[in-house]
Amino acid sequence: MTAQNARTELKKYASLSKAKILSGFFKTGPGEYGEGDIFIGVKVPDIRRVARQFKPLSKPHVLTLLRSPIHEERLLALLILIAQFESGDKKTKKHITRLYLDNSCYCNNWDLIDVSAHKILGRFLEDKSRRILYKLARSKNMWQRRMSIVSTLTFIRNNDFSDTFFIADILQNDREDLLHKAAGWMLREAGKRDTKALENFLKTRYNRLPRTMLRYAIERFPQKQRQRYLTGKI
Repeated sequence: MTAQNARTELKKYASLSKAKILSGFFKTGPGEYGEGDIFIGVKVPDIRRVARQFKPLSKPHVLTLLRSPIHEERLLALLILIAQFESGDKKTKKHITRLYLDNSCYCNNWDLIDVSAHKILGRFLEDKSRRILYKLARSKNMWQRRMSIVSTLTFIRNNDFSDTFFIADILQNDREDLLHKAAGWMLREAGKRDTKALENFLKTRYNRLPRTMLRYAIERFPQKQRQRYLTGKI
């Protein structure tokens, strides 16, 4: 079982027309956030199907896929790593997390981050120091910054919101709208579990949060309450 075997299997599901759609959706044009990324047009359910088949793939071959210029191959590698992490012992989990961090530059689009950050880095840090997340939140690499906030989804599901709120504070000054969306999404997830905690976070910040972050955060609030936030009348 090799990386080439996995590539061959993945290509069975490729579609040129789908590749064109995905290239536009993930902004691969000049100057866009996904500039230069290559798609072969494989749907996510099919990538997951191949990932289940290649779960035993050895780490060097997984890394070959993760470092591929083809987007779907990188996603395939991450799905394999997630599966190996979930079934692995402590040593395996630590090794996969280290590998994930060392190769985070290849997680270079929002879907790659969103599918993997909380399932690998977040889960590994559940009972550990989260200092690495604050370092990532201040990284020059926008995808590492997104990784920092999305990783906290694991903590949110444990009703632990402190890291989410702290990192959202850091990212409120970020220049990238994709980071505002991610932070707003995590704030909204925290609010699903504890509305009062989210309101306490927002009450001293809502009038200076980026508009996108605020809109995402209050998306589930009643309409009248949303309008009070958006018009500065809280």
